Amino acid sequence: MFLKRVNGPRAVTLPGGGVMTRADLPPADTRRWVASRKAAVVRGVEAGLITAEEACARYGLSVEEFEGWRAAVARHGPQALKATAVQRYRQLQVENDGEEITVTGS
Repeated sequence: MFLKRVNGPRAVTLPGGGVMTRADLPPADTRRWVASRKAAVVRGVEAGLITAEEACARYGLSVEEFEGWRAAVARHGPQALKATAVQRYRQLQVENDGEEITVTGS
């Protein structure tokens, strides 16, 4: 059996103690992005399995799209990546006289 040479680690230990490998990432030709696949990519980048640039190139994502996934997970957890929950978790940050006001989008 031959192992394909890859840059970076083949496996990383997640904060909860689990192990994530490159095999746990979605296939490079993924076109249907369900929440669990988005979350796997974000977890892989956060754990150092792949870089954000590598993830964007591999999956054909824009930096803004990936950073949106990352921000949603940071703010609300993986459930925020579900298409049906986007409006619930979308928030508009408005600055008013140096004071930050959060307005929930509809």
